[in-house]
Amino acid sequence: MNDQPTPPPAESARGAILVTGATGNTGSRLVARLAALGHPVRAAARRAPELPGAEGVSFDWHDPATHDAALRGASRLYLVPPVGDPDPAAVMLPFLARARAAGARRVVLLSSSALPAGGPGVGRVHAALPDHVDEWSVLRPSWFMQNFTGDHPHAQSIRTDGVLLTATGTGRVGFIDADDIAAVAVHALTGERVPADDLILTGPQALGYDDIAALVTEVTGRPVRHLPLAAEQLRERLAATMPAEFAALLAGLDRAIADGAEDRVTDTVERLTGRPPRSFREFLVRAAGRQPDGGAAGRR
Repeated sequence: MNDQPTPPPAESARGAILVTGATGNTGSRLVARLAALGHPVRAAARRAPELPGAEGVSFDWHDPATHDAALRGASRLYLVPPVGDPDPAAVMLPFLARARAAGARRVVLLSSSALPAGGPGVGRVHAALPDHVDEWSVLRPSWFMQNFTGDHPHAQSIRTDGVLLTATGTGRVGFIDADDIAAVAVHALTGERVPADDLILTGPQALGYDDIAALVTEVTGRPVRHLPLAAEQLRERLAATMPAEFAALLAGLDRAIADGAEDRVTDTVERLTGRPPRSFREFLVRAAGRQPDGGAAGRR
């Protein structure tokens, strides 16, 4: 397969594509790609977003009154679990039942490389998909490169203190650009067949947080260091700003990284899109607003 634009199928019976989390890291990029290809897109967020080429709809996982209107006319769904919810299955499984009744036939679920089918959190939704929809695929990306930009706590600590606080020790992660996740999601949603039911997505190399700190320092000129914490210390820090159960889950994921659970790379992005995933250095250069040759960076 390749990443070149292809027109949508002529048959209108396929219906629209509903993208939840349409203003988020992967959703916003997916909406832009689908709209550019000419697919009918319904962009869903708590406040109906105004995105070029898409119909904005109001959608809240925890407000079932918004679900039927969002689903109307949609045959394919991209589902981003509710942020910070330790038990997304409680709201997502009833929604999937509604989706099936409304005529949805394909679901692409955003999960995590750290959460297998039947595991905690969205892993329960993953395991239940075969009972709710005919065609489905689960995208299980590694940790996002975008965690080091924008409003993410890692980005905030880099800007304010010049540190990265983790319980990952010397563990390594195949960090991935959200744009590469969106590129795979396009294929999973619009191909004649879903590419697979369980897709592990990574960038081209596994990096430790010491490596991340060194690369951020090199590209941005801002001194950054990695400060390792014990998992219990991290859990206590996180619990000050989020539910204790979710803080424990995140601290446990860091502990798993320390034990080597994310030290891997896959060829999934290149195999499905025809191009290799972006490296972390390339991502940082773009985020800093310049190309590798020092010129101005174009926006994707």
